[in-house]
Amino acid sequence: MNIGVLGGTFDPIHDGHLAVAEEVRSRLDLTVILFVPVGQPWLKMENPVSPAEHRVYMVRLAIADKPHLKLSTIEIERPGATYTVDTMAELQAQLGAENELFFILGWGSLAELPQWKEPSRLITLCHLAVVPRPGYPRPDLKALEALIPGLSQRVILLEKPEIDISASEIRDRVARGLSISHLVPEPVESYIKQQKLYMT
Repeated sequence: MNIGVLGGTFDPIHDGHLAVAEEVRSRLDLTVILFVPVGQPWLKMENPVSPAEHRVYMVRLAIADKPHLKLSTIEIERPGATYTVDTMAELQAQLGAENELFFILGWGSLAELPQWKEPSRLITLCHLAVVPRPGYPRPDLKALEALIPGLSQRVILLEKPEIDISASEIRDRVARGLSISHLVPEPVESYIKQQKLYMT
């Protein structure tokens, strides 16, 4: 099987995440996409995230009626800082070497890849399916290849979807009492209201 892996804080999960998952699944003919809420992302140590149980539950709500989208709590269950290379190695061990993994990330994240833990090992564990993000330039694969040899053979650059939705914008709108019904699935919106999330 070809399996996509979409990690993120999902604080909250929004329509953009779902659109990216569906587009990548369709374009690359993936069997399933795993949504992997992060535990404590090392690149965002200074930015607090909502408790894991809320973020996990919102993902469950958002994908409940989508059989090709699944939840993995692998990073939530691992203590300490979260590193993508460790997650992909663990997933590969769980799922078996006969399954190909495709890690989904944005153009901006690919540009930061040389700063990640063991990027050369990461690209041996999975393909990188890279989606555009408004405001970020197309990645310079030649420059990245010089830093991480072999990278260009493992990268699939996609030109869409271009999703201009951010979780921080959604949190800000909730704090200001504005509608988010056009940005998140309805069950997620209801949960945010019920739990009074993001109301600073």
